[in-house]
Amino acid sequence: MTDKQWQTLLAVIDGEVLPSPPAGFIIDSPWLPGWAGITTLQYYSSEKLWFEANMKAIGAFPEVMFLPGFWSEFGMCTEPSAFGAKTIWTRHALPHADRVIGDLAEIDNLREPNPKTDGLLPFVIQRLLNYQPEIERAGHEIRFAIARGPLNIASFLMGTTELMMGMMMDPDRVHLLLEKITRFTIDWLCLQKETFPSIDGILVLDDIVGFVGDEECREFAVPYLIRIFKAFDARVRFFHNDAQGLVSTPYLEKIGVNLFNFSFEHSLVEIRSLAGPGVTLLGNLPPRDVLAAGTIEIVTEETIRMVRSIDDKSRIIWSVGGGMPPDVTTENLQAFLTALKKA
Repeated sequence: MTDKQWQTLLAVIDGEVLPSPPAGFIIDSPWLPGWAGITTLQYYSSEKLWFEANMKAIGAFPEVMFLPGFWSEFGMCTEPSAFGAKTIWTRHALPHADRVIGDLAEIDNLREPNPKTDGLLPFVIQRLLNYQPEIERAGHEIRFAIARGPLNIASFLMGTTELMMGMMMDPDRVHLLLEKITRFTIDWLCLQKETFPSIDGILVLDDIVGFVGDEECREFAVPYLIRIFKAFDARVRFFHNDAQGLVSTPYLEKIGVNLFNFSFEHSLVEIRSLAGPGVTLLGNLPPRDVLAAGTIEIVTEETIRMVRSIDDKSRIIWSVGGGMPPDVTTENLQAFLTALKKA
């Protein structure tokens, strides 16, 4: 992000209503490679192509805040790889992380990774170090430390169904697993901050929080997320959960979140009511069915409808309800931005 974009983001979070409606999107490997005309595997394996794809997006849409900006990632496999998960690669699809826990008893002996040395994490850091001069020459800075959330990582290590069953059948062992993951995640976020002092934001992504009930959210999600968002003092504390978001939303303030990206299935009014006035909302157009699959006319109509659905426009960054999906065209994204100015 540029200094101007970062200051715009902070202004929105502080409650300022800007003359022009701010737009921002989470972009990473589900969208960027295909849009840039390369394969997903090329995007992961070539630092040059990764950098050029990000620069192409920035050049095409200079008014958009692309979040987190130059995201160095390997799909959902980054953090699980540090725990020893085998990564399965394909040419055009996202990689898949194999499970490492076949039985809850194995959690007892699961070793906490060292983010400096384990799995794909050193490659995440080195990619950014290699291209930091180019990023800065382009007028941007590395702004966010990024990690998947503890329930998300746990679901890859042992399976989502098995994790849910473990919460009911052996909660102590699940807490042990989440404790190990949380300590690792804090170390991982702090390593990113130590390596890149320009970082002043934390982004945590955890859709599995939306799969549990209120009691389980309060027991297995909230306490660990509080600690993770306190990994270091950050101006922007950004949480992504585009699964069922009504469970976790009332706890965002307690967790320390001040920027929230949520499912398009929840209205802006509904999420604002649950989150309170102090949390900035990032959303909320349907990503796949409208921005990716809709005509220019549908994108325009639905974007205007979204903006007009809520009276108080403060602390809103207009976006989709989730990350940027595959197959969003330049024309549809431009239609979204044009419609914002009409609404």
